[in-house]
Amino acid sequence: MQKKLSAKVVSRSRKNDPDATKENILRIASEEFVASGFAGARVDEIAERTKTSKRMIYYYFGGKEGLYLAVLERAYTKIRSLEGALDLQNMPPAQAMRRLIESTFDHDDQNPDFVRLVSVENIHRAEHMKRSSVLSQMNIVVIDIISDILRRGYEDGSFEREIDPIDLHMMISAQCFFRVSNRHTFGAIFDRDLSAPDIKQRHRTMICDAIIAYLKTPATAG
Repeated sequence: MQKKLSAKVVSRSRKNDPDATKENILRIASEEFVASGFAGARVDEIAERTKTSKRMIYYYFGGKEGLYLAVLERAYTKIRSLEGALDLQNMPPAQAMRRLIESTFDHDDQNPDFVRLVSVENIHRAEHMKRSSVLSQMNIVVIDIISDILRRGYEDGSFEREIDPIDLHMMISAQCFFRVSNRHTFGAIFDRDLSAPDIKQRHRTMICDAIIAYLKTPATAG
């Protein structure tokens, strides 16, 4: 009797927990936007899968675009939170940069839906992201992290290549993002499974080595 009562209490508390309800909506909405894109995703389908109402989704998020932006913000919050928890400021510069690259690689590899979601927004030329002040402020953090690692690396001689932090962020993202976003087409063309553990580890090391070597090599004149 006690177990049944406890189960009912837990069930009721979940139903009355707005944060849990919103998180569930965002999780399902993310799957729908990844599968169908912004235009193809239907709020009715999201409401049905989350066992909520379309009215409740509109109450929390204001509409389909608001929900989509919340999904994007949730996705970027995850990777920025991971970066912030790496304690990079207490590592030597080269080690800190390698750890940051490894973290980006692992995140993209383990979160293909994030890569697909970003690809969907690229199709829309980032028109939704441009309306989000949260995203623009949030993503400055990783540039500050990279800037600090570079500054320390120049000061102690670890790095010699002068590079714009945003350019370096793009270089890291491009290497890690491509192998997930193009995994199937690249695999079909070259008959290579990019998700195979040995290939994944080789690419992880290769990307880190290439970027660190670039930073340690002074730019050539001309």
